Amino acid sequence: MKRFFTTLIAVALTLGVMAQSKEYPSFLKKDDVALFTTYIPTPPRNGSEQFASDSIAYEEGKRIRHTKRGSLAVSDANTDIEAVMHRFAEATNLKIEASQSPQLAELIERVMNSAYYAIADAKKYFKRTRPFVYFNEPTSIPHEEESHRSTFSYPSAHAAMAWAAALVLAELLPEHQDDILQTGYEIGQSRVITGYHFQSDVDAARIAASTAVARLHADKQFCRKMKRIKSKRCE
Repeated sequence: MKRFFTTLIAVALTLGVMAQSKEYPSFLKKDDVALFTTYIPTPPRNGSEQFASDSIAYEEGKRIRHTKRGSLAVSDANTDIEAVMHRFAEATNLKIEASQSPQLAELIERVMNSAYYAIADAKKYFKRTRPFVYFNEPTSIPHEEESHRSTFSYPSAHAAMAWAAALVLAELLPEHQDDILQTGYEIGQSRVITGYHFQSDVDAARIAASTAVARLHADKQFCRKMKRIKSKRCE
């Protein structure tokens, strides 16, 4: 069943909240994840060497927007679970589409939602301006610019969710871990290419996602679902 995850992200980023509900299932609650100020560094200051590096990555992303990789970056903006599972299915050449593997898709959707909790408060805390707003330039996804203009950049929600999904899929499918992790990494980089995030936004998101996945392994419901899916693969 198709879930309205894309709508969730738009609403959550606009309002700065993410309510847990039946439509948006998660293993973790916001209070379950590690306090972001204890491990996520502050974003680079404007004019610093780190910000210069971010600016270089932004310009490099702009140069490849009209390439095949640039087109892929646009499609990577879709965080609907069916789109995410299709992306990993293509990378691994496995039948793990949401329609073919509904239990796996449900698990990954919950993992992605859980990863969002690891960065939600950080966005509101740091309030970093998105690169396309900072540089006053268009993105490669123009129809999303208005809805994202007043939302915050650091860390990247897309990158966090994609990396968390990749870590869990790599655990379930270790023989395909290289392709899975590469795909999760690429989805994060796509946010730099499209102009919606700085490189440091994406880097911080991957750290946050890793903490969320680590915490998931202490959640009994997550562990039960992982064990069930692993056992089916061994039958």
